[in-house]
Amino acid sequence: MGGDVDVRVEAPVVETASGRVAGHTVDGVHVFKGIPYGASTGGANRFMPPRKPEPWSGVREAIDYAGRSPQAPAAAQRPELATVWGPVDTLPVGEDCLTLHVWTPGLGNAKRPVLVWLHGGAFSYGSANSPRYDSVRLARRNDVVVVAVNHRLNIFGHLDLSAHGEQFAQSGNAGILDLVAALEWVREHAARFGGDPRNVTIFGQSGGGGKVCALLAMPAARGLFHKAIVQSGASVRFAERERTTRLADAVLKYLGVSVDQLAALPLERLQEAVVPAQAALPRPSLPLLDRYNFGPVVDGSVLPAHPFDPAAPAISDDIPILVGGTKDESAIFLAPDDAVWNRTLSEDQFGKRIAAVAGDAAPELVAYYGRRDPAASPADRLITALTMSNFTVRSNMLAERKAARGKAPVWVYDFAWESPAFDGRLKSCHSVEVPFVFDTLDVIGERHRKAGAQALADRVSQTWVAFAATGKAEWPAYTADSRSVMVFDDESKVVDDPDGEVRPLWSKVANERR
Repeated sequence: MGGDVDVRVEAPVVETASGRVAGHTVDGVHVFKGIPYGASTGGANRFMPPRKPEPWSGVREAIDYAGRSPQAPAAAQRPELATVWGPVDTLPVGEDCLTLHVWTPGLGNAKRPVLVWLHGGAFSYGSANSPRYDSVRLARRNDVVVVAVNHRLNIFGHLDLSAHGEQFAQSGNAGILDLVAALEWVREHAARFGGDPRNVTIFGQSGGGGKVCALLAMPAARGLFHKAIVQSGASVRFAERERTTRLADAVLKYLGVSVDQLAALPLERLQEAVVPAQAALPRPSLPLLDRYNFGPVVDGSVLPAHPFDPAAPAISDDIPILVGGTKDESAIFLAPDDAVWNRTLSEDQFGKRIAAVAGDAAPELVAYYGRRDPAASPADRLITALTMSNFTVRSNMLAERKAARGKAPVWVYDFAWESPAFDGRLKSCHSVEVPFVFDTLDVIGERHRKAGAQALADRVSQTWVAFAATGKAEWPAYTADSRSVMVFDDESKVVDDPDGEVRPLWSKVANERR
């Protein structure tokens, strides 16, 4: 984090299209928080495409976070992991949530690279207000402008009511249309905040990586960004109309109202419908690829087709991509399972868990992971295998299909640094790389500290910024011949085709309809 506000510096003020905003200066970086890029999404604007913010007179103070969308429940987690990544955002939720935050080393026409952060949370929860995303150090140490975006989530951003009238044609994609509106704001205002609107990189982790993938396939986003980084969230497919219409019908049935009554319902009542409506849906036919219910909708218009199925989108042929994940993504998702957390899972249980995911391919996979990690516990092998099935397989597909286009290149990374927290049980789990990207290791606390962590944060954050500046990474691009992957760790190295023996098998499993 940056440190105390320097009260000796006059508050920086910028004229936006809606009015003037005043930020503050932290460690030499001008910080503006809670700037509206859209109007409130409540009332008549609920489920509608975003609208321009209402203009204001005078100078609007922009020093506090704002704009947390109403949240859907996150999956249950071990109580001791509630603040594993530092303080959580506890700001009140509301439908006046179209806000963004800006960090810049200086104002005026400096033409710095601009990085636009899309937060995680499976399109259902989270916000841009987490201290892990504080970008004072990232902006100051690398001379870049960073923007972080809040937008509509879950039932508010992705309730597909298109079957109930033309006025709702885009309701299923309202949340990602918010992102387009934010990028349009960046294009209009980047230069005023010292950035270059012709050099914009979108980057996001987990569900934020899915948001990046959606934007890569959206005609409305064309030209609004120039590079893309997908962290632990490669999305090959999104939901199709048949499924999203069933989901909307389940919402209406649960609430017992007509579609015309939805706009007047209290937001808490709408939130109550998220879990039961999803429970009414059948399992998706491609469960390893179809990841989101309340998420983007392949509607033939806003999102004309799946982003990376059966091929990478031609509309983003000129966009270089950096994609990857963490070595042990699944460790934190499996943490609530005591047999995994305590490493007491049996060999028989390991086999059954793999069979539940991989079906007939399970015996071959069980044998492979036994050979690969003979000294590892069954719980650790399960973490490794389910990281491949739930994350790496989709990153591989994205990279393969992007490389096959033969246009702008794609680079692949694997973040392998393991946290020492909780006696190492978390390993290199989902989200562990985020404070390394933002250079905010102090936010996540001493329990994650070990020698070499800051040096790795320096390297990772500089790698992300260099990619944003140039559209290139320092290691070979991914191709069908080499499949080069940069492994980030205390000793980083390039590995060709890691787990290549089972990569095709997992791809086959992922593409088998159930």
